[in-house]
Amino acid sequence: MSLTANPPPAAATLEGEAALVRAVGGVSLAAAIINIIVGSGIFLLPALLFTRMGSSAPIAFLAGAMAIVPIALCFAAIGSRAATTGGPYTYVAAAFGPFPGFVAGALMWICNAASSGAVASALFLQVARAWPQFDVPAARAAFMIVLYAILIALNAFGVRLGARAITVLATLKLTPLFLLAAVGLFFVDWSQISWLAIPSWPTLGASMVLVMFAYSGMETALIPSGELRDASHSVPRATMAAILVVVLLYMGIQIVTQGILGPALGTSKVPLAEAAGTLWTPGLVLLLVTAGVSMGGFMMGNLLASSRLLYALGRDGYLPSAYGRVTATYRVPLLAIVTHGVVGFGLAMLGNFEALALVSGGANCLIYLGVSLATWFAQKRDLRSGGAPFVLPGGALIPALSTLAMIAIIGTLSRAEWTAIGVALAILVLVYAGLRHWRLRP
Repeated sequence: MSLTANPPPAAATLEGEAALVRAVGGVSLAAAIINIIVGSGIFLLPALLFTRMGSSAPIAFLAGAMAIVPIALCFAAIGSRAATTGGPYTYVAAAFGPFPGFVAGALMWICNAASSGAVASALFLQVARAWPQFDVPAARAAFMIVLYAILIALNAFGVRLGARAITVLATLKLTPLFLLAAVGLFFVDWSQISWLAIPSWPTLGASMVLVMFAYSGMETALIPSGELRDASHSVPRATMAAILVVVLLYMGIQIVTQGILGPALGTSKVPLAEAAGTLWTPGLVLLLVTAGVSMGGFMMGNLLASSRLLYALGRDGYLPSAYGRVTATYRVPLLAIVTHGVVGFGLAMLGNFEALALVSGGANCLIYLGVSLATWFAQKRDLRSGGAPFVLPGGALIPALSTLAMIAIIGTLSRAEWTAIGVALAILVLVYAGLRHWRLRP
C-alpha cells in the first residue's frame, strides 16, 4: 500500500475512497479526538491510580503527558501525509507493507470492539447506581439492545449527523468536567498531593499502561481520514489541540478528586461524582449524568471510526468486499457499522473494565510503537498523498523518543496481559493467512 490516493471507481458501485463524503473539518475532528479520549477512563481512573501510587498519583498523568505528546506529534505528521481511511492501519501498511498494516488494523479493531463493550458495561453501572431497580439481567440486556440500536441508527444516517452528534456530546460532557477541575482547585487539600514521592519504575510503569489507555483515542478518531477536508492541515492542528486540552483536564481532575476525597478516593466507585457532590450536593447527580453522556459519546465516536476501519480492511481485500461498500443514500459503510455494533453488544454483556483497560492500553502502546516507526520512515522517504505535510522538527528525534517511551511502558506489562495480547495476535495471523490463501487460490 502506498500513500497515493486510490483512483475513483465508477459512481454506481459506491466502492473505494471516492465514494465517501469529505464532510469533517478541523473543529469536528478535534471534538471527535477529545470525545473519544475523554470516554470512560477518566471517570474511573483517579481511584485506580490512587490505589496503586497513593499521593503521587498525579505524577502518572504528568509522565503520561510526556509520553503522549511525542506520539501525538507522530500522528499529526503521518496523518497529514495519509488522507485515506484506515488510521494506523493505513500508516503502518504504507510504511512497512500489508502484513504489519493488517496486524495493526485488526488488533486495533479488536481493542475498539472490546473497549466499546467495556464502556457500555460501565455505562449500565452508572444507570444502575442511579436507579438500583434496573440492576437485573433482563434490564441490562434491554438497556444494551436499546443503546446499540440508537448508536447504529445515528451512524447509519450519514457521517455529517454522526460528526454533529459527537460535537454536541463532547460539549455536554466537557463543560461539567472543566468546571469540576477549575472550581475544585480552590478546595484541594494539598497535603494529599505529593510531587516528590517518586514511585519505583515497575509501579509507575504499570500505572502508565492505565494512563495510556486513558489518553488513547486519537488513533481511533483518525481512522475516517477519507472523510476529512484538507487533512494535511486539519490533522496536525486538531490532534495537538485536542491532546493539550486533555492533558490539562486529566491533571486537574486527578488533583481535585485526590485533594477533596483524600484516602476515601481509593474505595470510590464514582470518584468524580463523589468529589462534585462534596463541593455541591446536586453535583453528584450532575457528574453521574455527565459520565453517562461521556460514555455514550465515546461509544458514538468508537462506532463511527471503527466501522471505517472495517471498511478500509474490506476496501483493501482483507475482509469480504461487501465491507468496502457504502450505501447509496447516506454514503456510509452500513455492514461495517452493524458488524461493529453487534460485536460490541456481545462483549458488553461480559464487561470487565480494569482488566480490559490494561490489555487495551498495552495493545495501544504496540500500535503507537508501529506508528512512531512508520512516521520516521514516511518522513525520511517523504511519502505523501497530496498537500504539504506537517514535518516534524529534529528529523528522527521525536519518533525515537516516542519509540523508546512505548518500549519502556510495554516492558512493564504482566504475563497475563502479554498472554492476552499474544493470543489476539496469533488469531490475527491465522486470519491474515486464511484470507491471503483465499485471495490467491485459483
